[in-house]
Amino acid sequence: MKLLFTCLTTLGLGLASLLPARAQPGGGRPADIAGAAILTGRITNPKTDTIAIAIHDSPFDSKERISYARVNEKGEFRLSILLTGSTKADLVYGDAVADLFLDPGTDLDVRFKGDDLPGTVKFKANDVPTGFATRLRNNTSLTDSQRHRQQMANANNYLAEFDEQFVSNDGFQVLPDNIQLYETPFVSFLDYRIKHERNFLEDRAAKQSFTIDFYNYAKAEITYSNANDRLTFPDLREQVVSTEGRLTMTPGYYDYLRDPNLLNDQTAVGNEQFQEFLLNYVHFMAAQQKHLRTDPDFYPVCYALASKRLNGTMKLLTLGRILQESFRFGHVRQSAAMLADFKALDTRKRYVATLDADFGKHKALAIGSQAPDFRLMSATGDSIKLSSLQGKLVYLNFWKSTNGLCLRDLSYAQDLARRFEGKNIVFVNVALDELEMPWRQLVTIKKLPGVQLRAVGGLRSAVAKAYNVQEVPTYLLLGEDGTILNPKPKRLSSRAAVDEINQSFGKAGVYSAAVSQMPGGGK
Repeated sequence: MKLLFTCLTTLGLGLASLLPARAQPGGGRPADIAGAAILTGRITNPKTDTIAIAIHDSPFDSKERISYARVNEKGEFRLSILLTGSTKADLVYGDAVADLFLDPGTDLDVRFKGDDLPGTVKFKANDVPTGFATRLRNNTSLTDSQRHRQQMANANNYLAEFDEQFVSNDGFQVLPDNIQLYETPFVSFLDYRIKHERNFLEDRAAKQSFTIDFYNYAKAEITYSNANDRLTFPDLREQVVSTEGRLTMTPGYYDYLRDPNLLNDQTAVGNEQFQEFLLNYVHFMAAQQKHLRTDPDFYPVCYALASKRLNGTMKLLTLGRILQESFRFGHVRQSAAMLADFKALDTRKRYVATLDADFGKHKALAIGSQAPDFRLMSATGDSIKLSSLQGKLVYLNFWKSTNGLCLRDLSYAQDLARRFEGKNIVFVNVALDELEMPWRQLVTIKKLPGVQLRAVGGLRSAVAKAYNVQEVPTYLLLGEDGTILNPKPKRLSSRAAVDEINQSFGKAGVYSAAVSQMPGGGK
């Protein structure tokens, strides 16, 4: 389920900021003309009185731009959002989400049941005579605007049908079952899936009419979701299948990466799956050169690889993703030199401001930096200061007693505490609950181990702000000297968490010392 959103602005860029303008078949609107996408419709048996469209305008900003509309007593609504090009979006109703593809000139009638948005949503072009949809390609009596609206109705109906047939069908997904496969049957599964997905797209494209932008988007979704699953399969399987060691892949497993078109598909630049694939590819190439994510030089190596192997917008987007990873995983000191290089490359200044702001947010939480100190009241009524725990490894957990993911991790937290009983480590749990009583009752009833603290004010508290906590659970691993050893340790529920903690004893200061010796290192 996709998460809901906290910001509302008024102007969007969509994929047009990433892609060159392209003419569309059948006289549709060019992709560089600004305008509004409009959705009107009716919900059968509405459950809530608000509906929304959510769009990611920037590939480097997690915030979404939201346009809201009221749903009246008849279930009717009208949504309008400004765009300068085609873009993927989400239609959000209550907790349900359906994929959208929009552009200036989109004008659709939307119908769905209030209790099943993804499974019942249907799109029809407004102001297009009935019967023209299937004869669109050869019919000359439609205006350009009508033809374009019908193309966008076709596109969004395709997305709903594709989701039902492939995305919501566990038989076509890697998780939860297909991750158990070995190499040969897994490759057979992917070959089977991509064949059926491509046949589905080409069949719909032959029967209907899509804009070039949408056809390229849909084709890239299929190509790069499968490429990503193949590339990440060994790592994901190692994490999920705890009863076996890592698979050793045959030499030919990665032969598909030699296809030059896979890395240089200009029609896929704005596609999120393509961007994710390029990042995974760079990670893979760094690993092939024996560089681990825990190495001080991992992200500079990735940055250098991407700089050498990629070009144009694809290069900028991948370098930006590498920079954000280096920020968020605490490699801030190496990031300064890479960020300076990126600024010189981003001559149109499309992404620099967002990355600069992200760098500033994470700078104080770099590996080797002193962890922000705090004093909080514990569940037993004691006043605990973080710095008083120096001399021990500290596994810091920010959580909420009302959060499902946090509650799921409770049993793992208890198991870890038992495993490390008597060792030089303390588990510090900082609850960000708005209300004290539910937290205190849960701690008492479950007899939660470790140090149990609560920050008054929750996510708005000084502690949460000091650690840049945007969501829960958030974990950090602190060295015996009170410095940040790992700002993104393995989750409590990960089987690798035990190994990671064991390897962290006595490592305080080692990483920062290694970093300070690198070019651009030090403060």
